[in-house]
Amino acid sequence: MASELGVPELEGWVRAFAAAVAEHRDELTALDSAIGDADHGANMDRGMSAVVAALDGGPPADAAALFKLVGATLVSKVGGASGPLYGTFFLRVAGAGGAGPWDAGTVAKALRAGVEGVVARGKAEPGDKTMLDALLPACDALEAALAAGQPLADAVGAAATAAVEGRDATKQLQARKGRASYLGERSIGHVDPGATSAALLVEAAATALVPAQG
Repeated sequence: MASELGVPELEGWVRAFAAAVAEHRDELTALDSAIGDADHGANMDRGMSAVVAALDGGPPADAAALFKLVGATLVSKVGGASGPLYGTFFLRVAGAGGAGPWDAGTVAKALRAGVEGVVARGKAEPGDKTMLDALLPACDALEAALAAGQPLADAVGAAATAAVEGRDATKQLQARKGRASYLGERSIGHVDPGATSAALLVEAAATALVPAQG
């Protein structure tokens, strides 16, 4: 049997993301205080804490149920733009990935579907200084690595590197979406908080999505 990901590994990704958000809550808030509402860290931490609490109540039946739970919880618990965007991401991941178990191709397809959901929901484009500036390079890097024959663990590592580079590149961008866009050129020089949390999401995948050998 090929290497595959079941609910334990996929849930591990969600829990790793929640832990990263909690660890970087103050950083996310500080970034958002410079160009936004100063609530991104608190909102994301509240939402992911609610996700973890829901997971602690009982394991999801399958991968689709896992990501539907994550998406629905974030939509209901997270304020501002982050709840609908991250909620849409995980709901699209659920729909594209299915019940599982997942192989590398499923991971790539699900991640791409999630990012396309964010694009549709937020109407943003690359270079707008949003979470997409981390997520889109991550998707491209993951697909390129898998196409080159790299194993999933290495491919997700490449995606994480691309997400971090995309996050850092937002510092020199002028925001064209959200509250940060009101600042005009004054938004230049600040790293985008949404891109920062998105990079945490992909980095969490790189630590958690290690396929079990069947």
